Amino acid sequence: MRILILALSGIGDALMFTPALKLLRQAEPGAQIDALVMFKGVKDMYERNENINNVLHFDFMKNGAAASLKFVLSLRGKYDVSITVYPSNRKEYNVINFLICANKRAGAKYLRRDFYELGFLNNIRVSENDSVHNVKTNIKLIGALLKREFTEEPPLEFHISAEDENYAAKFLTEKKITHDDVVIGFHPGSATLKNHIKRRWEPEKFAELGRRLVNNNNAKILLFGGPEENDLKEKISTQINLDNAFPVTANSLAESAALVKKCNTFVSNDSSLMHVAAAMQRKVVAIIGPTNPNYIHPWKTTHQIVTLNLECAPCFIYSPRPLICAREDVKFKCIKELSVEPVYRAVEKFLAL
Repeated sequence: MRILILALSGIGDALMFTPALKLLRQAEPGAQIDALVMFKGVKDMYERNENINNVLHFDFMKNGAAASLKFVLSLRGKYDVSITVYPSNRKEYNVINFLICANKRAGAKYLRRDFYELGFLNNIRVSENDSVHNVKTNIKLIGALLKREFTEEPPLEFHISAEDENYAAKFLTEKKITHDDVVIGFHPGSATLKNHIKRRWEPEKFAELGRRLVNNNNAKILLFGGPEENDLKEKISTQINLDNAFPVTANSLAESAALVKKCNTFVSNDSSLMHVAAAMQRKVVAIIGPTNPNYIHPWKTTHQIVTLNLECAPCFIYSPRPLICAREDVKFKCIKELSVEPVYRAVEKFLAL
């Protein structure tokens, strides 16, 4: 059997498919399982996954419609099965899945905008459930494909190498951080496409949290994020204390993951690095505004969700529509009025364990 995994929607979504991927490999040990990805971070992560034979990397946004169509058509007839990871509720992804022309095309049936986004082009489907984690939906999707029910729910898989571990050890040595220090990771960033920047807790609150952890808990703060978030990391580290807060400038997602693994606790917005921290089995404090925690809470690791639980939340749905807030009093109140105190209490609780 020749199987193609379409993991086009981002690092976090690709990572939340890895438990289902493991079950797929166990059920079909002789299958050729390839993955088509769009983001370099997903490529780096999937190339390390022993359950995948080949990773095909193509940047559809950069290459444009004509080149993208030519590339997709080059895959026609090469696969018996194609699977669009959940969530991927975009017509472009469904069209790509259809044009590859696998006999079996698996994808979720979304509660919202499913017909508009051409979900009917997939012929093996499982229904979205607002109370179910993304990992479980992906496992259910594999179950529908193979016509069996899985009871096992594996953890997230992100393999890091000895070289990545050496990078992390060298970073801590250079910053004079020892095994005895309390190390807290922050990810103050998030995706920015489709107005997702509105899911971020304010930088000033991350800085205040960092100062409290430095002053009250003698913590060392590591600030994570991609190259596009360097200014944000520098701003927060300066506001905390230059002697106790350190921006991380790793060369790859795997190097960042190796350093996340050194943290006692990881504090994050709803972001891909929140899921990386879960894969590294860190204690995670997740700051959640408009997103449904049932979908995305840190999988199979100790965690606490900090949220205001407003009556209007969650309002974020899986669709190409930009994130908006319908409130008339305070826009994005769910994240803007979330104070530092409950986040600090959650971190302190984990430090006491």
